[in-house]
Amino acid sequence: MKQLPPIHTDTDSREISQWLQALADIAVEAVHPDNLISQALPEPGRRTLVVGAGKASAAMAAALESAWCHHYPGRALGGVVVTRYGHGAHCINIEVLEASHPMPDRLGEEAAARMLREVSDLSEDDLVIALISGGGSALMSLPAPGLSLAQKQGINKALLRSGAPIRDINTVRRHLSAIKGGRLAAAAHPARVVTYLISDVPGDDPTLIASGPTLPDESTPADALAILRHYNIEIDDQVLMHLQGTTDVPDPKDAAFARDSADVLAKAADALEAAREAALAAGIEVRVLGDNLEGEARELGAAHAQLALTSQRATREPLLILSGGETSVTVTGNGRGGRNVEYLLGLFSALEGAPGIYGLAIDTDGIDGSEDNAGAFFAPADWKKMQAQGLDPAGYLANNDAYSFFAELGNLIVTGPTRTNVNDFRAILVMPTE
Repeated sequence: MKQLPPIHTDTDSREISQWLQALADIAVEAVHPDNLISQALPEPGRRTLVVGAGKASAAMAAALESAWCHHYPGRALGGVVVTRYGHGAHCINIEVLEASHPMPDRLGEEAAARMLREVSDLSEDDLVIALISGGGSALMSLPAPGLSLAQKQGINKALLRSGAPIRDINTVRRHLSAIKGGRLAAAAHPARVVTYLISDVPGDDPTLIASGPTLPDESTPADALAILRHYNIEIDDQVLMHLQGTTDVPDPKDAAFARDSADVLAKAADALEAAREAALAAGIEVRVLGDNLEGEARELGAAHAQLALTSQRATREPLLILSGGETSVTVTGNGRGGRNVEYLLGLFSALEGAPGIYGLAIDTDGIDGSEDNAGAFFAPADWKKMQAQGLDPAGYLANNDAYSFFAELGNLIVTGPTRTNVNDFRAILVMPTE
C-alpha cells in the first residue's frame, strides 16, 4: 500500500490537498478487481460461462480470465459482460460490450437479451460465473414482456431525479425487468451459478447490487408500485397493469437457486479501511462515520460541516473524518452536477471559509453522476478565491450546478474510469487552529 507523508500544522495547503487526493487513490486501489478475483476462483464446470454487468464488470472479467488461465490451464472459459461506455478492459475469450449509464439504451437491452440466450441451454454439470457491480441495472435494460425500453427510460429518469434512495430505485427496476431479480439465474438452471459482486449499495445486500440479476429477493410488484406512487412518478396504464398483474417473480426458495452462491468481493467499508490504515500510518487520528450513509447530498454536507467545526474545537492534532455510502439528489435545477460535488458544495457552503478544514468527495468509479469528473476538493483558501471570482454557492446549489462551481475554482478531480465501484468516498481533514 502506498505510504502517505505526515501532516503537520505548518504543512502547505497545496500539499494537504494533494495528500487527500492520494488518500482517495489508496481507497480506490483497495477495491479494484485486480486485487480481488484471483482469490475467489470456483471449480470449473463441464462448461464454464461468464456473464456480467456493471462499471467494474470488464475489469472483473479481465482479472478472472487471467487468474483462470493460470490456475486452470487448458480449461475453456468464455462468455459476455457489459459495462459502461469507456469502462472496458481487454479480454481474450470473454467478450466485453459497452452500453449507456445511467440512462439505459438499446445496446444494454441487446446485451441483456444475449446473456439470457447464452445461459439457456446449460446442464447441471455446467457453471455460470456472474460478475456483478454497480451500474448493472442500467446496463442490463431488458424490459419485462409487454413493456418497452422507452417506458423504462422514462421511469428511470424520473426516479433518478426524485431523490429516491437506491434501494427503492432498484426495487422498481427489478419488477420492470426480464433479467433482474434472479431471472438470469433462473434462466441458467439447472447449471450452478456463482456470483461475484462489488457492492455499491449501502448495507451491501447482494440482492440490491445491480438489482440482483442472479439473486431473487422478497420484494413484490406491489412494493414497486407503492414506491412509484410515493415519489409521484407518472406511469402509463401498461406499466400499471404489469405491476398489478405480475405473478412470475422468482421465489428465493425455488430449487433453481439451491446450488447457487454469492460472494461480495469488495465494498465501501474496504475502501474506508484502506484509507484509515494509510492515515493512521501517517500519524493522523481518524474517525469513520460509516460506510452506508444516505440522505440528501447537500444536507449531509451541511451536517458534516457542523461536525467538523465541533471536532476542531476539541482537537489539538489533525483529524481525518471519513464516510461512504450513497447520497441522493433531488433535482430541481438544470445545472451540471453529481451527488459528490453537491455534497461537497453543501459542506463548503456551511463552513463559510472556516480555517483549517479541507474536504474531498469522489465516486469511486471515477464518474460523479453523468459528468467527466470523479468529484472535487476544497481548501479553506477557496472561500476567498470564490468571493474574488464573484461566485455564489447558494445559487449553484439551487440550480444543482456544483460541477460548474468547482470547475470555476479549478478544483474538479478528473481520474477517468477506475473500473471499480463502491460508491461515495468522502474525506474531511480538520486541522487544529490553536
